Amino acid sequence: MTWFTWLVLIAVALAMAAAGLTAFGSRRWAAAMQRLTAKLEAGRVAPSVALAASATSAATPARYDPSELAGLPAPVQRYFRAALTPGQAIVSAATIQMSGTFNMSPTGEQWKPFTSRQRVTTRRAGFLWDARIMMMPGVVVRVVDSYIAGNGLLKASLQGWLTMADMQGGGDIARGEFMRYFAEAAWYPTALLPSQGVRWEAVDDRSANATLADGPLTLSLLFRFDDAGLIESFRAEARGGMVGKIMVQAPWEGRFSNYQARDGMSVPLAGEVAWMRPEGRKVYFKGTVTQVHYEFAA
Repeated sequence: MTWFTWLVLIAVALAMAAAGLTAFGSRRWAAAMQRLTAKLEAGRVAPSVALAASATSAATPARYDPSELAGLPAPVQRYFRAALTPGQAIVSAATIQMSGTFNMSPTGEQWKPFTSRQRVTTRRAGFLWDARIMMMPGVVVRVVDSYIAGNGLLKASLQGWLTMADMQGGGDIARGEFMRYFAEAAWYPTALLPSQGVRWEAVDDRSANATLADGPLTLSLLFRFDDAGLIESFRAEARGGMVGKIMVQAPWEGRFSNYQARDGMSVPLAGEVAWMRPEGRKVYFKGTVTQVHYEFAA
C-alpha cells in the first residue's frame, strides 16, 4: 500500500475511535444523570425526610395568600405583588432549559456557547443542572452542577468520559450549591415566600436580605429590586469558587432581566452571574431561558 493509503486508513481508524469514545461518553453521562435525577426526585416522594431537613412545616400551604405579606419589608411586598397573583399555586418543581455563553477562563475571556437543562425541586430544596459547553466543533465539555439532599456536586467531563473537575459533598461545595438554588429562586418565585421558610429583613427601599435554611446550612442573600418591583439582582458576600485548583471565597452576584408572564408569575428570561474579584467584576455566565415548565403543589 502507498503512504497515502496508510494515512487514509489511520485517519479512518482515529475517526472511528473518536466516535466510539464520544458514544461511550454520552451513554456514561446519561446514566449518571439518570441516577442523580432519581436521587433528586426521591426527596419529593419522602416528605418526612424533606420536612425534617428543611425550615418548612407540614402546614405549608399549596397556594399563595397575600395576607402572608403582612409585616414584610416594603420592597419585598412590592415584589410579591408584582411577581404573583393571589391564589397562585406554589411551585413544587420546575424544568428550565437555557442557552447562552460561559467564560471558561478564570482570568481572561474564553466565551463558549452552552445549552442546559435544569431540574429544580422546592420541597426539599434541590436542583440538577446538566449542561453542554461547545469548546470547538465536535468537542463538548459536559458539566453537572447540583444540590441534592444536602450535598453539592460540581463535575466537568470532556466528551462525557474524561474527568476535568470533580468536587462533591458537604462543606463549602454544599453551601455554594445551596446558595445557587436560593439565588435562582426568581425563576420559581413562590419559593421566596415566608410560608416556604424564607425570612426577610429590610435594608432600604430597594433591597432586602433573605435567609433560608436546609438542614445544617443557613445562608443569606441580598436581593435588590427594580422600578417595577421585580428582582433586579442578588449578591452574596462570600461564595467558594475555583481559581486554578484552589477554592477561593469571593463576593458573588447575579442580575436578572426580560421578565415575562409564565403560569401566572412574572419570571426573568435572561440573567448573568459574576464574581467580584480584586481586579473588578468578572462575568462568567450569560443565559437565556428558552423553555420553562412548572409543576405545582397539590
